[in-house]
Amino acid sequence: MPKETFFNLPDEKRRRIVDVAIDEFAENSYRNVSVSRLVARADIAKGSFYQYFEDKRDLYLYLLDLASEEKLAFLQAQEPPDPQMALFAYLRWLYEGGARFQFSHPRLAQVGYRALYTDAPFREELLMRMKNAATAFYRQLIEQGIERGDIDPRVDPDMAAFVLGTLLNEFGNYLIEQIGLDPQRLAESGLSAEEYERFGEQVDAFLYVLEHGIGSD
Repeated sequence: MPKETFFNLPDEKRRRIVDVAIDEFAENSYRNVSVSRLVARADIAKGSFYQYFEDKRDLYLYLLDLASEEKLAFLQAQEPPDPQMALFAYLRWLYEGGARFQFSHPRLAQVGYRALYTDAPFREELLMRMKNAATAFYRQLIEQGIERGDIDPRVDPDMAAFVLGTLLNEFGNYLIEQIGLDPQRLAESGLSAEEYERFGEQVDAFLYVLEHGIGSD
């Protein structure tokens, strides 16, 4: 996390540093982001940067946390049409909301895409952090689904959260192949409108299998 000196800065200066950092990490892979170039664009001394952050990695992790917070706030501002909607309808809504977030916050979304699809030196650590947070979230959804009656009460929430998280994680890779996305291009520019439409079709097909399974009635 940033040092206390960063949070003590005037809002305008802190926002300028964050905006420049987002642009730098959206436009470049982690390895190609230059602290010297960043501080020049933000109009701060290089020594000041290290009063605000331990290093480039510290700033990067902060931006990823910020991206997650902004995405959550974006979704919370767009309340689902039915607060008691069933699990699979809610997952569909979440997927759509995540795609809409990309169009409304393109630079911040690109920082997240680069973390997933490019060569950050601590990518495995990033993925593990994201996986742990997602698994806890999915477990909560499963428990709520059991309480509402749209999930079989015999289902073990921990096992279901693991299965759901694993499938959703792999589904992201499947989407890239099915839609024909280039991960590098995705990291640079995100989804196009046409890709977004195909994305929705694939999400529907995936959630149908997830909800109904592959066994015959």
